[in-house]
Amino acid sequence: MVKTRGKEDNPEVVVPVPTDTPGTTEEFSVEKILDKRTRNGKIEYLLKWKGYNEEDNTWEPEENLDCPDLIAAYEAQFELTSTADDPEKSKRKNITEDNRARGFDRGLEPHRIVGATDASGELMFLMMWKNCKEADLVPANQVNARCPEIVISYYENKKQWYSKSAVIELD
Repeated sequence: MVKTRGKEDNPEVVVPVPTDTPGTTEEFSVEKILDKRTRNGKIEYLLKWKGYNEEDNTWEPEENLDCPDLIAAYEAQFELTSTADDPEKSKRKNITEDNRARGFDRGLEPHRIVGATDASGELMFLMMWKNCKEADLVPANQVNARCPEIVISYYENKKQWYSKSAVIELD
């Protein structure tokens, strides 16, 4: 890949692409890096091409790219904000830390469970609190221990119970 610069305030990355005619290449400009993935152990970037629509975006292997400024700008979005005492603090991008009390730490009385998820790898209940409009995700083990009747009620309302209308008696 070839990297060229236009005006200093408008850098342009030019990518030569082989054509059907031997010895010639067609050049495309990378407008922006949109995403990153790993395929077969190799890093690929999703590129938005200058002058082309979103449906023309393509995944390109890192080794084919010669645009360290664009890659650095993309990667800078995801830098960890770690502290000396907790380097594994957060691995998600653009999430500011919220130190407000959550769940039972808020000192509120639980009202009901409105949902459940295990997206984080741990079963969590979405709890509504009495006299509060803000819900919290609370680990299921805490809810099970502190208000099992609410958990039972949640499952009873979500589970569809079936019963046979006719009972067959055997002699």
